Amino acid sequence: MIRQILFASTCLSLAACAASTPTETTPPVADAPPVAEKPAWTKGGMVAAADPRAVAAGMKVLEAGGHAVDAAIAVHSVLSLVEPQSSGIGGGAFMVVYERESGDITVVDGRETTPAGSSTDLFYDKDGKVMDFLTAWQSGRSVGVPGQVALYGKAHELFGKAEWSSLFADAIELSENGFEVSPRLAEVLANERLRAIVNLDDNPDTAPYFYPNGEPLAAGALRTNPELAETLTLISEEGADAFYEGPIAEAIVKSAGAGEYGSDMTLEDLANYEVVVREALCGVALSYKICSAPPPSSGGSTQNAILGLYELMIEDLAPDDREGKLRAFVDAQRIGYADRDHYVADADQVFVPAQDLYDPAYLKVRVEDRFEPGEVPTPGDPGAVLRNEPYIDMWGHDMTDDKPGTTHISIVDTYGNAVSMTATVESAFGSSRWAKGFLLNNELTDFSLDPMKNGKLVANAPESGKRPRSSMSPSLVFDDSGELYMVTGSPGGNSIIAYVSKTLVGVLDWGMSAQEAVAYPNIIARGESVGVETSADGGEPIGAFLKDLGYDVKERSGENSGLHVIVVKEDGLEGGADPRREGVALPVK
Repeated sequence: MIRQILFASTCLSLAACAASTPTETTPPVADAPPVAEKPAWTKGGMVAAADPRAVAAGMKVLEAGGHAVDAAIAVHSVLSLVEPQSSGIGGGAFMVVYERESGDITVVDGRETTPAGSSTDLFYDKDGKVMDFLTAWQSGRSVGVPGQVALYGKAHELFGKAEWSSLFADAIELSENGFEVSPRLAEVLANERLRAIVNLDDNPDTAPYFYPNGEPLAAGALRTNPELAETLTLISEEGADAFYEGPIAEAIVKSAGAGEYGSDMTLEDLANYEVVVREALCGVALSYKICSAPPPSSGGSTQNAILGLYELMIEDLAPDDREGKLRAFVDAQRIGYADRDHYVADADQVFVPAQDLYDPAYLKVRVEDRFEPGEVPTPGDPGAVLRNEPYIDMWGHDMTDDKPGTTHISIVDTYGNAVSMTATVESAFGSSRWAKGFLLNNELTDFSLDPMKNGKLVANAPESGKRPRSSMSPSLVFDDSGELYMVTGSPGGNSIIAYVSKTLVGVLDWGMSAQEAVAYPNIIARGESVGVETSADGGEPIGAFLKDLGYDVKERSGENSGLHVIVVKEDGLEGGADPRREGVALPVK
């Protein structure tokens, strides 16, 4: 049965590579070789995101000749309104941008930061004890300095083609005239368990907005947000800086600072926030180049480690050994997660051996640590392997969880440029704190609440001005000719790594279409157990198969993936949108 489930579709064929044609330079450079120019992009564009209204906003931008970055800003500004449980302008993001003409791959890091006054005891309570997660989550101390709007501004400055002010038009209109509450938003608001642990229905600003007359917004209800319309109008007219100074910044500081465990965020923290433009981390596996964001994102190092380990594990398997490949995927995740949990943090503040974690020489040694189903995976030591300089005891061992309040956007524009952007407010509805029509994140709970483990500071401990580790893995894939082949990413807390690697293995090796890879049961192999989405089609046989091998299988349902995938085919673009959410993937001609 597992054979039929795992490889239900036909084998994937590589997209044909069109020959490049030389062009003349004026004046010609003496003795210089002809300059190769890529053939014109003829495959159209595509937008894949978590809500049809947001996708429609992005499609308008592309149809008018905008860049993928322009479309991403338009898409996300709408998501800030219609999907507030997942992301918004009070949060942050990682954006990976591919420019087809130059071949450049750029990462725009809009991750939130701690206020300057923060220290390693950020989540200690008044008695000097580490807060429980729920207290930390709903406290002001969880609020990081938001990076989303600054990311908009920097990305548009670097890549934008469309007029800045036009990118917020749909979000402003929907905020002023009202949007129809989606079933998913209504379902989350009505969740009694969530209502019992968050302050969304208690806070004086959020309660009347999300729970008018004490009742959760119903699916199909029309909800306006004039405050957000005013905020977005100010940003559209005055630029991203309007978010970080003046009345918006004052409202953020006031909201974050309220209560017994309020934030010490200041206006200076907001004014001093900076986006970081970084190089992508790229590796090669299964004959494809896989690029994602560097630390504090886990994407670049961990996706490449998992795919590299997987490739080594299947070397001696027959191409049709479906069970062997499934087990290899599980074991590669277990190793990749163990290394990521120990080493990945904010590389601007602590040493992170990001490229070492997927160095082929390290992976060839690390694959020998393939843990038996009953074993607890432990981190390896790339320093000892590659340089005879052990790294492992620099940090205490850390298993910090990050929570699934996130969204993902995949875009290819009509020029062949691409954006993969994962954005978040951390947990559902962030910190439940409201400022000028939007929710503030609780991103700082992505740090280890307890900064010490085994008597040592962990790499992901909170410190002044630091960015918390993230599982977000916005990824781009290129074929062996260097052409864009795939755009992928997902929300889902620490399970993001597993969700995204599933689509990479599914498309690049298992012969699945974009939609098949997205819909395939999620398998999360972090730590001593393996989570299997047995509620999804084909999930039960996978769980039974892994149990028979001795793995500690945890049956899961209600997965928080929100995968959005675009695959470049010979005849155009193929999209996949996660059926677990409300998204769509639509083409632009």
